[in-house]
Amino acid sequence: MNPIVEMDADALSQAIHAREVSCREVMQAYLAQIERFNPQVNALVSLRPAEELLAEADACDRQLDQGQSRGWMHGMPQAVKDLAATAGLRTSMGSTLFAEHIPQHDAISVARVRDCGAIIIGKSNVPEFGLGSQTYNSVFGTTTNAYDPSLIAGGSSGGAAVALALRMLPVADGSDMMGSLRNPAAFNNVFGLRPSQGRVPHGPQPEVFVQQLATEGPMGRTVTDVARLLGTQAGYDPRVPLSLTQCPQVFHQSLARDFSEVRVGWLGDYNGYLPMEPGVMSLCESALQDFASLGCKVEACQPDFSMERLWQTWLVHRHWLVHGSLGALYADPRKREQLKPEAQWEIEGGLRLIAADVYQASVSRSEWYRALNELFERYDFLLLPTAQVFPFDAQTPWPRVVGGQDMDTYHRWMEVVIGPTLAGLPSMNVPVGFNPAGLPMGLQIIGPAQADLAVLQLAYAHEQLTQWVTRRPPGCLQTA
Repeated sequence: MNPIVEMDADALSQAIHAREVSCREVMQAYLAQIERFNPQVNALVSLRPAEELLAEADACDRQLDQGQSRGWMHGMPQAVKDLAATAGLRTSMGSTLFAEHIPQHDAISVARVRDCGAIIIGKSNVPEFGLGSQTYNSVFGTTTNAYDPSLIAGGSSGGAAVALALRMLPVADGSDMMGSLRNPAAFNNVFGLRPSQGRVPHGPQPEVFVQQLATEGPMGRTVTDVARLLGTQAGYDPRVPLSLTQCPQVFHQSLARDFSEVRVGWLGDYNGYLPMEPGVMSLCESALQDFASLGCKVEACQPDFSMERLWQTWLVHRHWLVHGSLGALYADPRKREQLKPEAQWEIEGGLRLIAADVYQASVSRSEWYRALNELFERYDFLLLPTAQVFPFDAQTPWPRVVGGQDMDTYHRWMEVVIGPTLAGLPSMNVPVGFNPAGLPMGLQIIGPAQADLAVLQLAYAHEQLTQWVTRRPPGCLQTA
């Protein structure tokens, strides 16, 4: 591969600013990488013309010639997840209803990376409206795995994770409601951080108070890159009243930290509650020794809460919020028929709810947060598998059976990720290795509320010890 695309994002930024490589050379290298790999995996969509991108790269070089830099992402290619608004660039959300939709404004996180110097080259593919952890839609088709293009990429930030893993992007943005920054990161052997609720302002959007399950966030091939992008995305915005006020510069500091005697709780499969594909638990359990090697005290623990109750709480919240955002489309019969069955199912679930259901689900969510907070009185971090299955056939919309148990919804097979989401906690996927078939898996590091920096520090220590992202099994797409 071209040495430019092999660089981590932080190293690439330093090389650009030291004038060791030009922004034009960087853009040319990434466009060549996209031409090489994207036809095989369909990760990037709505790509802008090469001549436009090279002209923008030349403009970035001229700014550097004059001693001007817009930020650490100056001249770096960036593709935005196709759920986030991009001014002047198609944002389809994977739906035929919005196949030609061109926003007039940027999402807050998009504006921030533009202001930091990134060149937006296109979008990363998503499931329709981000629903489901399998990245396929009727507008652009299916995105497939960076290690085996016959298998799924995960989702909903599937295009972002695959483009990142195949070095088609130096760093990637995504969003996460039900593991959408964590699951595709695990399936493609990269890092993905779901930040604390409010860390990255989500919007602008019509409703700013109750939409508290989804958040935007960063992905990277190194933890340092994740932290640097988070430092760009994060920070208070008055249009989002619940956004956090902590200065985002904290994420640009060194992540090195001593973890001797740090207490870590292992949640596992919640005492057998979660069905798992064979091999998932053994890989994650083998990673516990890595944390012990860092000096952590690791022991099994469980929250004092019914996990089935948590699932029902999740369903109410998700039905309510999806119905709120997509209900008007469903009400129009001509548009309803263009919604995928899973979207219709969510909306119909919302139509059956009454106000008391939503309030009780919020009470249950609050009790879940308190149950985890009790664990954090004893433990500094919690660990949990990132997924319950390995990547499966890309022609399969979702697995009907996991670990011998029937899956009763299109997303039940990803139940493992809902805990941090409902509690609003920072949760980061870290790679933990490969199964005998060469397929990646990851583990979630979960921190207390607003302890994003601490989660990044533990992930960084684990990365320095294991270096899983640098390992490429024989026969995978990168080595084929």
